[in-house]
Amino acid sequence: MTRISRSVLGGFAAAIALSVTAPLTAQESSGQGSGTVVEDGGAHFVGNPDAELTLTEYVSYTCSHCAHFAADGDPALKLAYIPSGKLRVEYQSFLRNPVDAAASLLTRCGEPWRFPANHHKFMHNQPEWLGKAQKASQSQVQRWGTGPLPERMRAIASDLDFYELMETLGYKRTEVDKCLADEAAVQMLADQTQAAVAIGVQGTPSFALNGSVLDGVHAWAMLQPHLDTALSEPTNP
Repeated sequence: MTRISRSVLGGFAAAIALSVTAPLTAQESSGQGSGTVVEDGGAHFVGNPDAELTLTEYVSYTCSHCAHFAADGDPALKLAYIPSGKLRVEYQSFLRNPVDAAASLLTRCGEPWRFPANHHKFMHNQPEWLGKAQKASQSQVQRWGTGPLPERMRAIASDLDFYELMETLGYKRTEVDKCLADEAAVQMLADQTQAAVAIGVQGTPSFALNGSVLDGVHAWAMLQPHLDTALSEPTNP
């Protein structure tokens, strides 16, 4: 699990705080049943909207353990759990730094149905772009943390080759720049992160079942027994 202190989180939230008077409230969906992808309030939901169980993953795109979960847990969820119609998965970005913000903006770029592929691409390619971030020069890091937010996000995207990554998903540079300039979305994701901390999320990946955070569960091997137990219990009438 990748941890983040409250002081670091608070500093980052303050650094990206914006003059937004109201959160985004639009809800969009594609498909029906277990294939539904819905965006609501900064999170993406994948699976049957009427599922009896909602698994929430708090994910940081700069967290190597989150990439491990994407490799180990996401295929099982996609093949064995979500298609049953009994479970849907909610993905909530947990912002730890400006690179997280840029990656989160791009995974949510486009229509909601595009989120799963965007998410997978960033996680699958994390060793490459995160390696570049870890080798960034002091001047690069300074560009990422100062100035107008759209300029900072574009600098990150340029330095870490996010434009090329998004091109492989069919996005044009103008589309990428539009997503990177979405200041309201960054504010919403920062608020979402603070709300997660308030209910006890201390690192990533973390998980909740129907809103209850699972203490000490940060990998697929730990999570799967909780899912199987919850899904085997009789549904309340």
